[in-house]
Amino acid sequence: MKIQKITTEQLRHAVNLRDLSDPADGHHAMQIILQDILQALENAWGCQVIINREIPIVSIEDNYNRLHYPEDGAARDARYTRYVSDVSLLRTQTSSMIPRLLQKIASDLPEDVVLACPGLVYRRDCVDRIHCAEPHHLDLWRVKKQSSLGDQDLMGMIDTIMKAVLPGVEWKVSVSPHPYTKNGVEINALWGDEWLEVGECGLAHPDILAENLSQHSGMSGLAMGLGLDRILMVRKSINDIRLLRSTDQRIMVQMNDLSPYHEVSSMPPVARDLSLVLDSESKDEDIGDVVREALGANADIIELVETISETPYDDLPPAAKQRLGIRPGQKNILLRVVLRALDRSLTHEECNEYRDTIYAALHKGSEWQWASKRKVEYPS
Repeated sequence: MKIQKITTEQLRHAVNLRDLSDPADGHHAMQIILQDILQALENAWGCQVIINREIPIVSIEDNYNRLHYPEDGAARDARYTRYVSDVSLLRTQTSSMIPRLLQKIASDLPEDVVLACPGLVYRRDCVDRIHCAEPHHLDLWRVKKQSSLGDQDLMGMIDTIMKAVLPGVEWKVSVSPHPYTKNGVEINALWGDEWLEVGECGLAHPDILAENLSQHSGMSGLAMGLGLDRILMVRKSINDIRLLRSTDQRIMVQMNDLSPYHEVSSMPPVARDLSLVLDSESKDEDIGDVVREALGANADIIELVETISETPYDDLPPAAKQRLGIRPGQKNILLRVVLRALDRSLTHEECNEYRDTIYAALHKGSEWQWASKRKVEYPS
């Protein structure tokens, strides 16, 4: 597997990003969600809760191997993972903290304990109103000595949490296997008129417990991972994940509690369709990552990046091949980019410049079509 490492600037941005779940980074409603979850479990089970936070740079061993991800698993691919070096990466899941935390408490393991590991995780993801590149996750592992926790206990855990943070919201589960659990399921909550995934869970894999708590026997556990951004969006009726990090004072003051979000103003969206030439193996996740990097500090004006259609080189007519400057091994995609600032209207020329910045970063053909008066130079 080829490892594609992130740049020093990308790493600096990642490690300096504010963690909305951490009180040390300033108050945010997400911290109320976190506390309500932990309090609900403590009340339900009467057991100790251990909260663990760590820096986001982890080893491949912790992020994948110790959680039993297969060596050739798609999750390890550079399309989905931000590698820092040949042996380390920005964690893709807060589950990466669990094996070492189990080892850390093994010598003084409580009879019944909940391990809570919150924090930012880092993905290469598509761009839309429910996805972002740095979401907040919370891993919850209940470990109990001399027990046989099962599916009924797992459903009880889901019910306890959903009642605590999404009271009155309809939810459902569906089968979803994970390498570090048995009987894995996905949790979806009704958000307006659509189902939104807010977590996944299962019975803690007995091999992972045995490998990291080798001096103990007769244990069982429950393992759950929750998306704190999406839970907060459902709770407050927020329709765009970007709002959680908005610096608009009218929005920021609404992120201090769990009361319903009130739209401050509805800025008009602006759509731009781009006809691009990309390498045949390019995926939506690659595109989203390039768009974010190209726009830099202005990346938050992107509401949606969506592939409308794609056509391989061999299926294009000669005139289109010439117009695009496309070569064998490439494809033509029609990409729709929706721009919308949360706090102001964007001008026509400004939108064209953003369009051209994205176009310059993505297009790999030898012919160019610019929209703005001030053409953006394609990097050589």
